[in-house]
Amino acid sequence: MTNALAPSKAIAANDVSSFECFIFIIIFKRNNPETLTRKSKENLTDFYPTLTMATRTTITLSLLILSIAGASVSHVAAQSSPARPSPARPNPARPNILLITADDLGLQLSCYGDPYIKTPQLDALAAEGVMFRTAYVTQASCSSSRSSMLTGFYPHTTGQVGLANAGFTLNPSQIGENLPVYLKTAGYETGILGKLHVSPETSFPFDFRPKKQDTRDVRATAKNAATFFEQSEEKPFFLMVNYTDPHVYKDKKTNRSTFPAQWKGLPEDPIDEDTVPGWDFQGFDEPVARMRVSNFYNTVKRVDIGVGLLLTELEKAGHRDDTLIIFLGDHGPPFSRGKTTCYESGLRVPFIVHWPGVSKAGTESTALVSAADIVPTILDAGGIEFPHKFHGTSLRPALTSPESPRGWRTQLVGEFHFHGTSPFFPRRAIRDDRYKLIQNLLAGESKPINRVDGDPTGKFASTEKYRDTPAGKAFQRYENPPEWEFYDLESDSVEFENLVGNPAHAAKIESLKSALMEWRKETRDPLLSPDGIDRFLKKAQTAKQKQAKK
Repeated sequence: MTNALAPSKAIAANDVSSFECFIFIIIFKRNNPETLTRKSKENLTDFYPTLTMATRTTITLSLLILSIAGASVSHVAAQSSPARPSPARPNPARPNILLITADDLGLQLSCYGDPYIKTPQLDALAAEGVMFRTAYVTQASCSSSRSSMLTGFYPHTTGQVGLANAGFTLNPSQIGENLPVYLKTAGYETGILGKLHVSPETSFPFDFRPKKQDTRDVRATAKNAATFFEQSEEKPFFLMVNYTDPHVYKDKKTNRSTFPAQWKGLPEDPIDEDTVPGWDFQGFDEPVARMRVSNFYNTVKRVDIGVGLLLTELEKAGHRDDTLIIFLGDHGPPFSRGKTTCYESGLRVPFIVHWPGVSKAGTESTALVSAADIVPTILDAGGIEFPHKFHGTSLRPALTSPESPRGWRTQLVGEFHFHGTSPFFPRRAIRDDRYKLIQNLLAGESKPINRVDGDPTGKFASTEKYRDTPAGKAFQRYENPPEWEFYDLESDSVEFENLVGNPAHAAKIESLKSALMEWRKETRDPLLSPDGIDRFLKKAQTAKQKQAKK
């Protein structure tokens, strides 16, 4: 069941600002949680304009009283957390926050050991801070992943279980429960460059968001950031910079998905198209694979240049030494067996943190971290009390040593639901420092996406050359997965050999199954019941109907 905010034009027609409606929803939810549930199918932004001026004035005064009292927006349904966040610490010198994402970027950076590319700017950032060796996003799909970065919860709780542009939205209980709200309430100036891609966008109160942006144009992006830094001199700031690269570019004339080797002349020295071999996680070293992968690397080079330009502007503004910087990909590369899967090539991303005065420079950490850790980390840095328990936890304890801190999580979880409105092939995955278990919840009843963003390489799996190879068999499993998959990541990092059924691993498999079930219960995974699966299918139907009306 979904409940999105009304389009902005409907709000304007009633002469009520989207921000005013947004504040109403927060206060209404705070004081009338039962009514909100009962009205969950109604559009609150249509309801608000029907109130009298006196009532609306009362709401405004209530907001003022709440602000003076320092009250925080409450959470409708408290969540259990497998890694419980520690309370935020007082921080009189609150740092600025710079959160940087690269769209569809996996571990293709030289600081992560990739031999086919040089990324000097990101290497330098890693040398100044902490580089986490094993970091997961919550779901390898753009909107779902970003919803977790901005809320601290997994998509099965946020409700953003598929793409925003496919009609999926946050659950009503999540409206107003996000990072820009928390930071703005605490006195931060908030800004965003590039796509937000979480719906409804009006629930994220960014002060600064240029209307016409092209964050593949990294020079223009740096200039926009400089403008924001300049206008934020009176307050601490939070800026989220979302680079479009290395996401595919869809040519409107040819309808082809490509990776632009250059954009506005960058990079100046692009990699030749036949330079980089096909992905190891695919196993097909064919000309079309080399061409697409080589140009993918060119888009990554452009991201690296962009980060360098951005940090130069931060330096010019005098904030290089008082800004917490977090960099990560929103999920892995847009290739089959990468994006939209629960394989390492989909869930695992670069994750770099530079927190002046806290992080130890040059640290390569083995701690298992998640994109769900971003919100509690930033609130901790800002000295902001946690409004509730998150699925993630503050990274502060993990920023001073290469080893995991005492009491840190020993397992990491990822999930998947939708990308577009179909197919629905939900998955859950859990790993430790060596082994990985994947559960395909509807195996035998449905099949997953078997091609993403125009990647043609899957066709090689059925050819005589590859059919009986480990790569060919892995693709056959990718197209029609069993209920359980189990991999030894130490000996099989590309997850080609499913070890389910191997008696040597029976104890470990049962251990991870138990840990996964415990996590699902603790986080109140709706898909533990058939009713939950039905609700998600209805959610997709609602999203599809919503898109059909546009």
